[in-house]
Amino acid sequence: MAPVATESTAHADGRVGRRIENYAAFWQKDLSKEAGQDTENRLANYTDVINGYYDGATGLYEYGWGTSFHFSRYYKGEGFYQALARHEHYLAFKMNLKPGMRVLDVGCGIGGPAREIAQFADVQIVGLNNNDFQVGRARKLTAKAGLSEQITYTVGDFMKLSEQFGENSFDAVYAIEATVHAPSWEGVYGEIMKVLKPGGVFGVYEWCMTDKWDPSIPSHKEVAHGIELGNGIPEMRPIAKAREAIVKVGFQIEHEEDLADRPDPVPWYYPLEGDIRKAQTLWDVFTVWRMSSSGKFVTHHGLWFIEKLGIVPKGTWEVGETLKVAADALVASGREKLFTPMYLVVSRKPAEN
Repeated sequence: MAPVATESTAHADGRVGRRIENYAAFWQKDLSKEAGQDTENRLANYTDVINGYYDGATGLYEYGWGTSFHFSRYYKGEGFYQALARHEHYLAFKMNLKPGMRVLDVGCGIGGPAREIAQFADVQIVGLNNNDFQVGRARKLTAKAGLSEQITYTVGDFMKLSEQFGENSFDAVYAIEATVHAPSWEGVYGEIMKVLKPGGVFGVYEWCMTDKWDPSIPSHKEVAHGIELGNGIPEMRPIAKAREAIVKVGFQIEHEEDLADRPDPVPWYYPLEGDIRKAQTLWDVFTVWRMSSSGKFVTHHGLWFIEKLGIVPKGTWEVGETLKVAADALVASGREKLFTPMYLVVSRKPAEN
């Protein structure tokens, strides 16, 4: 069994050093030796897996990606941050969010999408996250943006939404690349169903392995494990299971599409390739450079150095190393269309008769 985090090493900002250090222990060092008991252990201890990862990775995400921790489609010549915002707007548009709605953001990160969607759709948003450090960052950034009256954040478990908020509490719920961290899709989707008002809408960008993925093929299995290790995910699952879970808990699907399967000339994973020649704007050169060999060299040694100085908690460097595994696995699976970070489903809770 992997070690369990202890609160004795908590930092003032909400990060817990011990769980950062323990994160990598939830996987076999040799991913080819991963067994069913390893997956079961991660599922049973999913809160420690998620928190250990995000305690260590959040600062690196902000450095490399900004405040919206998700992927997006790109148009030629479209700026990186512009594309992220458009991706958020598209979800709000497909959900038909209206001014005044009370909306739950499940797995809100540090609030980048919540701030964008709140301004785009003029809705009231409650952001939920089980990571204290990220909630603290979200509150600070939201106050700085002058949106604290429109967006609030709370620490909680997305497997216990009805216990925290009560049933029939929200007009709409969305999740952007977050519910993949759940120990089961039926569990988290079922909780979302409960907190939605009758007739309420649920929109999700889900991380899934595609129908082309075959876990009996060693290379396919290996790339899925790389995604899990590098992104704090207990278990990667196929699109078919996501669809099955949404329907099983009672949602009526109104729209579904794997946006990564569109024939875009600029692939969703291009910023991870580290090829600055592919940067769509001059401003994006630095973003792409961070994933180049020289960019990763600088980050690798710089992070090791500041951890030794005690500027970041112990274990942060090792979590940073798993991000390299993640990038390689995401690019490889993206090129072969074995994985999607944007299986879009918009579904509705049936209205009461």
